[in-house]
Amino acid sequence: MPNRRFDAIDVEAPARLHLGFLDLNGGLGRRFGSLGLTIDGFATRLRAQRGEGISADGPGADRAIAFATALIQARGFSGGVRIDIEEITPQHTGMGSGTQIALAVGTALERLYPEIHAEGTDCRVLARTLGRGQRSGIGIGAFEKGGFIVDCGRAERGEVPPVALRLPFPEDWRILLVLDQRGQGLHGDREVRAFKALPLFPDDAAGRLCRVLLMQVVPGLIERHLDPVAEGIGEIQRVIGEHFAPAQGGRFASPRVAAALQWAAAKGFAGIGQSSWGPTGFILAPDEYQARWLEQGLNQHFGELAPLRFRIVTGRNLGAALNPVHTPLQLRRTHR
Repeated sequence: MPNRRFDAIDVEAPARLHLGFLDLNGGLGRRFGSLGLTIDGFATRLRAQRGEGISADGPGADRAIAFATALIQARGFSGGVRIDIEEITPQHTGMGSGTQIALAVGTALERLYPEIHAEGTDCRVLARTLGRGQRSGIGIGAFEKGGFIVDCGRAERGEVPPVALRLPFPEDWRILLVLDQRGQGLHGDREVRAFKALPLFPDDAAGRLCRVLLMQVVPGLIERHLDPVAEGIGEIQRVIGEHFAPAQGGRFASPRVAAALQWAAAKGFAGIGQSSWGPTGFILAPDEYQARWLEQGLNQHFGELAPLRFRIVTGRNLGAALNPVHTPLQLRRTHR
């Protein structure tokens, strides 16, 4: 951790897609287990600078203040911070906005005030301090290094799920996002109640999903073959979506997103699904050309459904970008 104090720091924290759980049964002592993908196209961007008290402006300002306050109190520090938020990932849409703003604010404070940084800690400790990573560690992995991420679930003792695997996502592949601008996924107390109300996840289904991940998705990523990756993620999504159906009214939270995804599936795109509780849907495509063809077709068939919009993004194989700001203002780009 650098000892030098900076006047301010800019942070860009990328969004992520939650591609599914592996083991909701928990019979081996760990529950959940997630796979996810860091993406370009959406991000939380803010500037933090030392100041008196704790204040923030911009989208998500209340959450930023809450996270800054929690960290300062937890570390027994009396300094202040001014946070200017340029942009945040859309909240409660399945793209990890809460974890990214928490880690962006917390990391900025640790860089501005090295004395509050606990020696030997990492983003998992920071996330636990700020109440993140309750079920998944992929948002933390996205912030740290980006790429395709698998965590190995939450143990009974309650630690933040550790990242077990991180692989680069092929640069040529594309992800078409299906966005429902009128909906939000389950979050907060409703999400907690939904998990408690779900039926017991079958042990054999958990075993099947782990096999699909290790023997289909992972080698497909390593060998850069989209078909096994798309088919494997599509199967994981089908099993998890059907399990979540009683809580969200169907395999997908948004009927409009469901219609668009089903159209894409009928055209032969196997890698379809919903990120977390949605409503954001995704479709995997092998290249820019096919992603554009898919986007055009979806606009033609569903363009009149005003809440829907489509956006092509790429995988991001870098974590958060941290840019210390000096006096006079000189930007030096570094990557975490």
